[in-house]
Amino acid sequence: MQLTTIPAGDGDTEAHIARPQSGSGPGVVLFMDAIGVRPALVEMAERIASWGYVVLTPNLFYRDGSVDDVRPHIDLRVDGARDAFFGKAMPRVGSLFGQDLSGDLDAYRAAVQGIDGVTGSTIGCVGYCMGARVATLFAARHPQVVGAAAGFHGGGLVTDDPASPHRQIASATAEFVFGHADNDSSMPPEAVTELGRALDDAGLTATNEIYPNAPHGFTMVDTSMYQEQGAERSFRELEALYARALR
Repeated sequence: MQLTTIPAGDGDTEAHIARPQSGSGPGVVLFMDAIGVRPALVEMAERIASWGYVVLTPNLFYRDGSVDDVRPHIDLRVDGARDAFFGKAMPRVGSLFGQDLSGDLDAYRAAVQGIDGVTGSTIGCVGYCMGARVATLFAARHPQVVGAAAGFHGGGLVTDDPASPHRQIASATAEFVFGHADNDSSMPPEAVTELGRALDDAGLTATNEIYPNAPHGFTMVDTSMYQEQGAERSFRELEALYARALR
């Protein structure tokens, strides 16, 4: 897993860059889940890159440590291992969203657009789990350049906080695709409905659907929550979104 260093809002962070076979294409930022940048996430970035994109995956938890510090060193497919890991990861999530992320979002936009081989003026983003929140905020903060945004099994997209991601969507111009986990306490059906209302009110082109029987974390092949049906659907919908909005 080869990493590079890029600027972030409060210092530098490690990041992975995945390239298509041609070496160039539109830029995409992949915002990690709470488990962090690790081989399984890099494989997802490489798959997206294979469609013709240059994909930047930054360590969002750089304030808490390096990629190696914050990623798991246990098999999260083993009974109880995922829950044990999340006991340590969730305080990092709370700390991240307690920050003013505007500096990070600006830095990641500049970083992806500055990568050698990135073409065009329109970029995309995708986030998983907590990363769906970051992707939504990213698209809202940079409407001039983010043309496609997606979030899968996102949590906390709709809250009572005035800064809730769904309240920021009106600033965006991107086409959105959201694929939600079924029976997800962090994004229940009423929150999905409210998110859809915000997308409609903003006049945005969007898909906002619950994937049947898909658990929270369904895209993550290295955890006990992986569901192939939901994961493959997310890749199909993401590939189609980028083909429409970034080409």
